[in-house]
Amino acid sequence: MPVDASFLQLIDDIRGAWRFRWIAFVVAATLSLAGWLIVFMLPDRFGARASVLVDTHTALKPALEGLALQQDVGVELSYVRESLLTNSRLSQIARAAGVLPDSVVDPVSVERAVSSLRKHIQLTMQSADDRPETGASGGVTYGILYQDTERGRTLKVVSILLDTLVNETLGGKRAGAENAQQFLNAQVQDYEKRLRSSEDRLADFKSRNFGLMPSDRGGYFEQLQKETEAVETTQTKLLVAESRRATLEKQLHGDAAVAATAAIPIPGVNGVASGADTVSRIAQTRAHLDELLLRYTENHPDVIETRKNLAELERRRAAEIESLRSGDATAAASSGASTNPVYQSIQLALNQADVELADLRAQLGEHEAKAKELRALLHTAPQVEAQYAELTRDYDVNKAEYTALLSTYEKARLGERADTAGSVKFQVVEPPTVSSVPIWPRRGLWMGLILMGALAAGAALAFNVDRLRPVVRSSSALEGLGAGVPVLAVMGSAFPDRARRFRQRELLHAVVAAACLVLAFGVALALSHNGVRIVVPSLHRLV
Repeated sequence: MPVDASFLQLIDDIRGAWRFRWIAFVVAATLSLAGWLIVFMLPDRFGARASVLVDTHTALKPALEGLALQQDVGVELSYVRESLLTNSRLSQIARAAGVLPDSVVDPVSVERAVSSLRKHIQLTMQSADDRPETGASGGVTYGILYQDTERGRTLKVVSILLDTLVNETLGGKRAGAENAQQFLNAQVQDYEKRLRSSEDRLADFKSRNFGLMPSDRGGYFEQLQKETEAVETTQTKLLVAESRRATLEKQLHGDAAVAATAAIPIPGVNGVASGADTVSRIAQTRAHLDELLLRYTENHPDVIETRKNLAELERRRAAEIESLRSGDATAAASSGASTNPVYQSIQLALNQADVELADLRAQLGEHEAKAKELRALLHTAPQVEAQYAELTRDYDVNKAEYTALLSTYEKARLGERADTAGSVKFQVVEPPTVSSVPIWPRRGLWMGLILMGALAAGAALAFNVDRLRPVVRSSSALEGLGAGVPVLAVMGSAFPDRARRFRQRELLHAVVAAACLVLAFGVALALSHNGVRIVVPSLHRLV
């Protein structure tokens, strides 16, 4: 269809709907008034809000790192937030705030009030850096929003919710800390009793089995092995020492030592002095004989007597040397061997060997006695050692648990004192406040939308009525009917002035009607702004 024809069709439709303008106006006015009445009947709903900042990263927290037990405040807050929306808690809040009168005990009414309260409560959580995260380093801001039809009651509900959130979080944290301390204290006392009992059993066992328990030298089998090895080692050393002593004794009575003592020193020569031993007497006799031979002959009685004494001494000397060879200890002094350096060195080494042998025999006796004693305990000591190990293990376990629990208990007490000092800080960012004007419904907007919707409904109704009762208003409309009759001419009005005045009056009447509707709209807005409401109790309960 050409554009000009579409435009002409639109003009015809508008003219057709204009015929039923009063029907459209009545419908629009009726719908507007009905809608406005409904808006006036809707109860006002006020909104209250509050927010609190929970800062768990105070200056005290780094100083307590690793020194005190710190509860997770976020978990406690989450628990409290969830518990705020339970039926029992909301029922208490509803009665405390006046949402649910104390006289109402009907379960259905209580459930309806609790559900309405839950529907209009909104709990938000925002990190300090404007991110909805619970692990923000700067703390978390918890917000509380509530809507109600009474302004004072709205503020009271938010105040109760805020106090409950803060106080029950702190109270729950303290209660949790106290419960933890009570539990830890009971465990500490229990393990203290166990530790004392273990100490008593261990002390009694030590007193009854003194000498049978493991020591720093090791356990039973380890000591037995050490003593057996010590016996074998000492026996080996003893054999070596005996062999060395036999060699020294053989050297002492051998030809070298005897030959060294066989040389007869001469008095006054090599520094040999006179003495009472056989060697000295022989030397003295020989010196005396030499003096006599210088004065007398061989046949002089003194010379003969002296030679006889010298022969007797030499025989005695030979006997002493034989005694030395055979190992006679008394012959050393009488023969003068004890003054010989060679003999003396060998005798000293022999004496040292005798001392070493005596020491080794004593050590061997001690080790053999100890090994014999340990072997006698072969069926007793291992059992004692096993019992001692079990008692010691129980004692060590109880002591370790007691020490760990005591440390944890002290940390818990320190953590509680830190909470009291302010390791977790609750700061009310926005105290409970309520809006001075209702936040719902937005009456001006709603009434404007109702007016526009009513006008649109009236126009649609006029258009549809025109479709049901059509009238040919132009030649183009007549041609559009498809009757096959050509339009030869279009006749104008016989009284054009009268027709024009009639149209003007119609237009004036429509303008006046529209002005009245707009005026009614303005009056409705003014009344709404001044707080005029139509109270319908059933609707209030429903909303």
